[in-house]
Amino acid sequence: MLKYLLFGIGFIMIFEGIVYFLFSKNIGNFYKILNSLEPEKIRFFSSILIIVGLCLIYYTLKTYKL
Repeated sequence: MLKYLLFGIGFIMIFEGIVYFLFSKNIGNFYKILNSLEPEKIRFFSSILIIVGLCLIYYTLKTYKL
């Protein structure tokens, strides 16, 4: 189980690194836009992402033999 956790963390780190590498010129503008949003909107969007992620993990664990 630990190997899947480490794999997932590594995959997230690779994905995040690719995003920052490819869009390094636009990161400042993104932070300005993010800073102008209300915290409630950011929390709502984050909670939706968490729920979708949990559903995806649940579906994967129930469907495939890991």
